[in-house]
Amino acid sequence: MYFKGGHLYHIYNQGNNKGRIFFSRENYLFFLKKIQLYVLPYADILAWCLMPNHFHLMVRVNRITRVYSPGDYNNAANNHPVSKQRSLNDSIAIMLRSYARAINKQENRSGSLFREDTKAINLTQTDKNAENWYSIQGVTYFKTDTLESNYPNRCFHYIHTNPVKAGLAKQPEDWEFSSAKDIIGDRNGKLINRSLINEYDLKV
Repeated sequence: MYFKGGHLYHIYNQGNNKGRIFFSRENYLFFLKKIQLYVLPYADILAWCLMPNHFHLMVRVNRITRVYSPGDYNNAANNHPVSKQRSLNDSIAIMLRSYARAINKQENRSGSLFREDTKAINLTQTDKNAENWYSIQGVTYFKTDTLESNYPNRCFHYIHTNPVKAGLAKQPEDWEFSSAKDIIGDRNGKLINRSLINEYDLKV
């Protein structure tokens, strides 16, 4: 993944071999805590959706690297040095590895939980904008040959309608594990930045 400060990105990954990554409500909530811990120090979140076998995040990157200390993560078992420069790329990788370890232990399984490459699509760099997306065997791909000035709004809508398209909910706000409930005011979740959502005039 390649990130530039001040840009919007769609970050997503799915289970290895399209397998499940969430097995209980507690797993979804645990992953949300991981997002708060590993992504928010670098970026504002405008949208998120966790599906049984994949996840979506829409973020505005504020910084590419930061200096952290072990206390930032409240986990001495990680044996981190006293301070270190860590990139957003590294932080996302650590988030997914630590979550995978917990799930492998819970499910008494081994091997990769996620696909090897997490994707990050730049939504605001005009020469990389996509007109739309398509899916092959459950993997989302993006067309990059046509400029689409409203792509951030289309991606925002796409992320929130994922559960509806998958038959998991009748309306986006019916799915507990997305930011749709927060955006329409049914829940006061702390993960999203409402001011930025309004600034970009994003609509579910």
